[in-house]
Amino acid sequence: MSRFYDDLETRNADRRAEDLARTLPAQIANAKANTVLFGERLKEVDAATVTSLAELAHLPVLRKSDLGKAQGRTPPFGGMTGMAANQFEHVFQSPGPIYEPGRTVRDWWRMGRFLSACGIGRGDIVQNCFSYHMTPAGMMFESGAQAVGATVFPAGTGQTELQVRAAADLGVTAYAGTPDYLKIILDKADELGIDLGRIRRAAVGAGALFPSLRAEYAARGILCLQCYGTADLGNVAYESEAQEGMIVDEGVLVEIVTPGTGNPVTEGEVGEVVVTTLNADYPLIRFATGDLSAVLPGQSPCGRSNMRISGWMGRADQTTKFKGMFVRPEQVAELVARHPEIVKARVIATREGEKDVMTVKLESLGGDPQAFAQTVLETLKLRGEVVLVKPGSLPNDGKVIDDLRTYD
Repeated sequence: MSRFYDDLETRNADRRAEDLARTLPAQIANAKANTVLFGERLKEVDAATVTSLAELAHLPVLRKSDLGKAQGRTPPFGGMTGMAANQFEHVFQSPGPIYEPGRTVRDWWRMGRFLSACGIGRGDIVQNCFSYHMTPAGMMFESGAQAVGATVFPAGTGQTELQVRAAADLGVTAYAGTPDYLKIILDKADELGIDLGRIRRAAVGAGALFPSLRAEYAARGILCLQCYGTADLGNVAYESEAQEGMIVDEGVLVEIVTPGTGNPVTEGEVGEVVVTTLNADYPLIRFATGDLSAVLPGQSPCGRSNMRISGWMGRADQTTKFKGMFVRPEQVAELVARHPEIVKARVIATREGEKDVMTVKLESLGGDPQAFAQTVLETLKLRGEVVLVKPGSLPNDGKVIDDLRTYD
């Protein structure tokens, strides 16, 4: 098996930029021409001019709430695809409900690239413990396993003792599922005196892979790597054996933006993950995941050359209620935008006695504190104490609203 899934993974910067200048305008044009939603949202956009991430950053962000509203108006997919529901091989439902299409064409969700990076391929038997019920996770990993030539045991979730016996009887060599369920299977196997020592690879997602759990698997001789993806987007980023951040998949473009905006942050700064897919069947342009991450400098030591991110670092939706009123990240972004002297803002919620207290910390290069306080009232619709701090002094954790209240 080749060390790499294909030659896209090792492109140099010039070729990557050349390819992007061709594929991105084509996807924008496809979305405009073949979907109702993007036909409306991007009607003033000249697709031919959107040839890089810099131009992409000028387009509007699509949020999950926008998708839900669109699907409510035009079920099931909200005018997001040029194909009818019965032209897809699968239709899935995620909480919301949100409906996602699925196809059986080769590696439609691009999970094969991740499984290849895990060292899973022809000759392996993969016990796929992701759910096959309503949501697409099970099918996502099954299509990836098929793309790398592996055999799939579609185990799904639950019935742990049966999972153990099947793994032993079938000679399972790789696991796919949530990070913690593999431990449950292995512990049950130990309890039953059944040897599952042929399992040497684990491809995990949809949960936190704690270092202690990874180390426990490593002690058993199992290489456990994780990916980051969603039901809407498929695979977004994945680990390789280097285990130094997550490498962005070749079928998507990732931006990290200030929560509540579409404005890209600087390299290393934590922000919201915004993804554009290059999937012609289901184009998503600047789709805000609601997750936080950060861009890592340089390239992976494994030889894959695409941008890397830190992986999942929390949720970007920090909407918080003060005194019965919601304050949203979009409002904080408007506050910053009103004053060029303000570099960054952080709204902090605390309690004094039985009262909510709002403190607004502003990284500022000068300016009028009284004017800032007035803008706080206008944008957040509440009065708060304004505290000016030096640029660079607020934490780099992606938070623009920090709720420190306790109710003990």
